[in-house]
Amino acid sequence: MARSGAAGDARPGRVAARVAAREEVSAGGIVYRLRDGVPLFLLIRDGYRNWGFPKGHLEAGEDAATAAVREVGEETGLAAVVNEGALDTIDWHFRHKGRLVHKVCHFFLLRADRGEPVPQHDEGITDCRWLAFEAAVERLSYANAREVLRLAHARLAAR
Repeated sequence: MARSGAAGDARPGRVAARVAAREEVSAGGIVYRLRDGVPLFLLIRDGYRNWGFPKGHLEAGEDAATAAVREVGEETGLAAVVNEGALDTIDWHFRHKGRLVHKVCHFFLLRADRGEPVPQHDEGITDCRWLAFEAAVERLSYANAREVLRLAHARLAAR
């Protein structure tokens, strides 16, 4: 019968324990505005050419809702957004510099009635686009982001 050994235990018949992932918590916004009654959603492109939503780490003592609004402002330059409530929390694993990271991101539905987004290059953002739902779904780089967008779209359609 095989048994798990302690981390770093290389004795024959032992299985080394997995190294724990570094935990990260972020918050972001699914930003929308209405044009002729149709919602347009704001997508950003990062330095790796992936399309997604503005998001980032919580600062010390900051709650997720506050962080979402702050990150939208930092990454897009939009100063006047209204938080319309929590949408979803997603998580995923990835490797950064060889280290496993478990990321949890809280998303909020945010309305921006005015202002035009400007990609904040110093934040790693290379482009910002307002897109209708179907175009946004196609443009998003990640499946979990598409699911959050579907939730946002359904919430707006139910109004």
